[in-house]
This record gives sequence, C-alpha cells and structure tokens, in this order.
Amino acid sequence: MKRTASITLNGLGVPESLRWHENALWFSDLAHGTVHRWDGSGEAKTITKVPGRAGGLGWLPDGRMLVVSMDGGCVYRLEPDGQLVEHADLRHLVGGPVNDMLVDPKGRAYVGNFGFDYHAFVREHPNSMLYAPPGPPKTPIACLAPDGELIGLTEPTLFPNGCLLTPDGTTLVAAETLGMRLTAFPVHPDGTLGSPRPWAALISPLLWRMVNHPGLPGRITRRVSAALDHPAIAKRSSSPIAPDGIAWHSDGESIWIANALRGECVRVAEGGRVLDRVATSQNTLSCLVAGGDGRTLFAATVPTDDPVRARELNGGRIEMYRL
Repeated sequence: MKRTASITLNGLGVPESLRWHENALWFSDLAHGTVHRWDGSGEAKTITKVPGRAGGLGWLPDGRMLVVSMDGGCVYRLEPDGQLVEHADLRHLVGGPVNDMLVDPKGRAYVGNFGFDYHAFVREHPNSMLYAPPGPPKTPIACLAPDGELIGLTEPTLFPNGCLLTPDGTTLVAAETLGMRLTAFPVHPDGTLGSPRPWAALISPLLWRMVNHPGLPGRITRRVSAALDHPAIAKRSSSPIAPDGIAWHSDGESIWIANALRGECVRVAEGGRVLDRVATSQNTLSCLVAGGDGRTLFAATVPTDDPVRARELNGGRIEMYRL
C-alpha cells in the first residue's frame, strides 16, 4: 500500500521550488508571484513579490537570494534593503517562461525554461498531443557566473526543470519533464556543463517510441494517453512519471521525483528503478527532503499548474511525510 503525505499548508496558488534555508522551508507561488518562508508554525511569511511571477530560488554565498522572473525572462537578486535588482537577463535565450533554478555553493546559477508557451498549448489540447511530430521544442539550461554573466548553455533538452548537484559537485542532474527522464551533465571547473548522459529513463523505450511515432500507432497511443490522464483515472495510476522538482534522498544516491502528472513523489535509483512511492493529494510539482533532522519529505501539490486558473482556485498545498 502506498504511503500518504499529510497536508500542512493550504490556500496557495501554485507552490513550487521548495528549498530548505536557514532552518525554514522556502517556496515560490507561481500563480501569485510571491516568495514565502515557513518555519513550521502558523502561516507562511511572504518575503517578496516578483514582477513577472516568481520561479526558481537560490542564494549567493553572501546570503542574497536569487529568484527567477518567469514571464519577465530574467533572474532577480534580493538586496539587503529589500530591493529587487536584475541579476541576469535571459530574454534573448528563452522560448517560453523561465523556470526552475539551482544555485551552487559558489553562486553559479543553472536556469531552465519551458522552451515554448506550454500553458497555451494544454489549454487547447491534451498533454500527450505535445508529442505529435515534430514534438515539443527543445531548449538549453543557462549557466550563469556568480555576477549573473552568461558563461554557457547546455545542449537543448526537453523542458529542463528541477536540478541537483551530486554530493561531490562534479555532476548536475536535471529533470527533463517532457522527456520523461533525468539527465546528467558533468560540471566543468569553470561552472559550464558538458555533454549529457542518461541518469534515469522514466518511461519504457517502447512507449516512448510509440507516443512519438509519426503514423497511426502514434496517433492511437497519444489518444489513449490522453484518456488515461483524465483525473478520475490518473489518480489511480502510477504511470507515466513526468519529473518536475527533484531532491536527493538521505542516502545521497537515489532521487525523489515530484510527478507533475500524478499525485505522488517517486524515489528512483540511477537507471530508473523505482524504490519507493509516497502518495499526495494532488499533482506534485516540487519535492524536498529536509527538516531539522533531514528526514521529512516535503511536497508542493496543485489542482492545476495553469497560473490563471490556479489564482482563482487557491488550492495549492504543501504536504509532508516523515521518512
């Protein structure tokens, strides 16, 4: 029987980018454009409101926070006086909203983006129809120096999302949400990322070929997939796994995945073997293993990730499970 997380915070828009910083949980609300801090009691405190909707979060070595402006196409820096200053301009690089971000201990930032207007597409079509040839566009991860200067771009990927550094700092693992996989990049001494290699496939090779097939088999597979994504069916299904936010398990080897298409967090080993599952009440966009003793799984869940609809519903939640 799948274990189940409990609801801790409610009434949010689209909670995302869970981080543990200075003994508290931090997160963005993609629907309302705000950044929040929660110390485990009462309501979450609003830290700042970001023009163009808050996205990925991180901190420079001197303690200043970096936060993505999704629709603004840039990264802001929160100064000690509370002012937001543009840290990096990514407008010329992105084909859709800027998304999640990882900031390493040296202050280098790795920033993904949608690559296209995802929400405009899925308002009109089932998610599976994205794979009708030529398929969704690919887009790179931007590598930024601590001062915000662009120092490199990765090879294009399918919707680069949550990222992690290996404990030794030599490899970055990124979630390719629309690729249904985790991908590893070597980290060069200058902070740029090298050629990607598979870390974990989260869909069977046969199904991946079928959903991308240009002929009749592909059309049938995409329609069947669309039917299986109906909420009444999806909540009883454990497939597919579309990785959004990701987090190291306490062993430093396996990775927890927030499944953006299902109400669950899934722990996988390198190669893709599923080790564990924790059910959540809604589709899950971000996860984190943290807390005072590092043994609490946090999950950010939503009834919809569409920011327009989410602002009306305010049904986003933070959920927790003790590992």
